[in-house]
Order: sequence, then C-alpha cells, then structure tokens
Amino acid sequence: MKDMKQWINPAVRSLRAYHVPAGGNMIKLDAMENPYTWPASLKKEWHAVLDAVALNRYPDPDASGLKERLRAVMAIPAGTAIMLGNGSDELIQVLDIALAGTGRTCLAPEPGFAMYRQIAQSLSMEYCGVPLVPPDFSLDREAMVAAMEEVQPALVFIAWPNNPTGNLFARETLREVLRRAPGLVVIDEAYHAFSGQSFVPLLAEFENLLIMRTFSKSGLAGIRLGYLLGPVAILEELEKVRLPYNINSLTQATAAFILSYYGILEEQFRRICADRANLFAQMDRLHGIKTWPSDANFILFRTLNRTAAEVFAGLRRQGILIKNLHGAHPLLENCLRVTVGTEEENRSFLEGLKQCV
Repeated sequence: MKDMKQWINPAVRSLRAYHVPAGGNMIKLDAMENPYTWPASLKKEWHAVLDAVALNRYPDPDASGLKERLRAVMAIPAGTAIMLGNGSDELIQVLDIALAGTGRTCLAPEPGFAMYRQIAQSLSMEYCGVPLVPPDFSLDREAMVAAMEEVQPALVFIAWPNNPTGNLFARETLREVLRRAPGLVVIDEAYHAFSGQSFVPLLAEFENLLIMRTFSKSGLAGIRLGYLLGPVAILEELEKVRLPYNINSLTQATAAFILSYYGILEEQFRRICADRANLFAQMDRLHGIKTWPSDANFILFRTLNRTAAEVFAGLRRQGILIKNLHGAHPLLENCLRVTVGTEEENRSFLEGLKQCV
C-alpha cells in the first residue's frame, strides 16, 4: 500500500494538532470565554437582523459597513487601515504567509500563545522563542534585543497581556522592541477589554507596529472575528493573502449589531474584572498553590503539593474543566489556567480546588 502521507509537508508532519477538549455539560473555564450572554430583548432584536441577511448571496468582500462601525466604536485613528480575519488565528496565518520565505524567522516571548509557533512552523518558517523571566514572567529586554540582532526576525508577536501568564509587559520595554526590531511587530491585544491598556495611540509613531485584537474574549467567540490595525501600505500587501469572503454575512451582521450596543459588553467586562479580583484574592489565600496576578480574564496558578495532572483530573471529576499547562513550556511546570466565570462558576471552582489541593 502506498504511503500517501509522504506528500504532506515534513514541517506539518512534525507538528501535533492543537487539541481542544470537549466541554460537554461541564463548567467550562478553560478557553477564556466571556461567561455572559445578552439580554432576551437584545437577542430578539438581533434575530430580526439575522433574518434579513441574504444567505444566498456572498458577503460584503470588504466588510465596509462593519469596518466603519468598528472604527467609530474602538476609536481607531484616521489613516489606520483595518483588516478582518476569521478569528485572530487567521490573521496570524495571513501574516506568516505574507512574510515567510527562505531564512525568514518569526520571534515571540515564551511561554506565549501557542499559535505563534504552530502556524509559523506549519509554513516552514523558522521560529525563535525568547524565555520570559521568572518568577513574574516579565519580558527580558536584553534577551529580546539580542535575539532580534541574531536572527533578524521578519515578524515579532507579543501578546499584551500575555497568554497564559496574564501579565502586561513593561510599556517601555515594548517601545524598545519596536525601536530595535528589523521587521514587523504585532502587539496582540486579545485581552485589552480587561486590561484597559492599548498601543493603538502609538500606531502613528512606529511604522513597523501592527495591533491585533479579537472579539472572542468579548463574548463573541462563536462568530470567529478578529481584526488587525496598521499602516495602509502594509495591510494592502497582506490583503493579497487574505482569502476572499473570509468574513461571512452572519458574522458581519452580528458584529455590526452588537457594536451599536457595546455598552452592554463593557458592563460585562467590568463585572468580569471585579470577579477576577475576588477570585484571585480567594485563590491567593489557599495553601498548596502559587497564584499570579492577571490583567486578562484568566488566572495562572501552580500546584505545590500535587501535580497539575492530579488537580486537573480532580476538578474534571467534579465537572469543572480548566487548562492544564504542564509540559507546554519549562516555566509552566505544574501550572494550570482558569478562566474567570460567573460568580456561581467561580464558587464551584474554588470549592473543587480546595478539595484537590
């Protein structure tokens, strides 16, 4: 029998698929989702909007109406271009495809978002990970500059706040990276709604700066929508790689609709931030774990007396699903990550965690 796998790119064959566990009927605190839905009256109005969408027609290829709404609500500066993606994952892929080539390198701090490495390596792009500094997972300015001088990366990804550690790197360190980087620098602001911090005001200052965001953490994970901000000249080149009609009509209609009621989401963000502070305070008092402060909608913690696998399994038996990060990076030994849920979900998690540790 012929081995058809021989035709698969060796770079792809060397990878492991990104595993997403089934949540079933569990309390799902593993994926940094907003736990809140919309009021019934708002859903009814949204249903009417969807009912008017012509599904027999292709979507607006440029999503121009959605971009206008996005620019107004998010205060995107005039002269800054906007590119939409099917989640931020597609935007990462577009960037890697556009910048990949012989000898080209993608660089990112680690531990960080797994897709930076996964997508780069799937495209046979060299990847360089720069370790963060324990115990607070700060960004090592000297190591970043040295790595950039050595490998001359075409592309640098920096999650801000960082996933999975939840911290904001020092702003001046990021400015230094932007000044010293030979290529493009993408500040991934997936969790900006919970940090209250952004590099958007600096887009005019740095010609190599791109800002990436997603609606997935804001309560719209199901519609898969991300957006990229940057200079017109750069995004015009990236548009050559973006597939046509990549943002479907239902996603465009839904996003444009909720942007008209963005205050409802902002109230949810404030609630999540308050619950995050309460959850952290209670976790920090527990014996048997080490907890790190977070500027995102999740909290990273390390088990001290049990293995991460034991705690993960113990919570799962109680119907609670979180993320086991042990093995993902040496700095994450026996670490787990929990998403901030509703008050009831957080209470169930805390009770379960106490039993496990």
